[in-house]
Amino acid sequence: MSHITPISWKRFDKFLRYVGCEFKREKGDHRIYVKDGLIRPLVVPQDSELPIFIIRNNLRILNISPEEYLEILQRI
Repeated sequence: MSHITPISWKRFDKFLRYVGCEFKREKGDHRIYVKDGLIRPLVVPQDSELPIFIIRNNLRILNISPEEYLEILQRI
């Protein structure tokens, strides 16, 4: 089984749009995404590689398991 590894913010953007998130606004170098039913917006910095803890925190907000996340990444 693979583990979560750092990825570019552009690839994570594709993942977020695939699961139904919508880009709402940008503040500095942070992109804000929203989705109906979420308790708070998702914040993604525009770093060359997103640290694992940011990916995990956003997955927790989306209620997506790491295994499901890795399956979706392989599809897109």
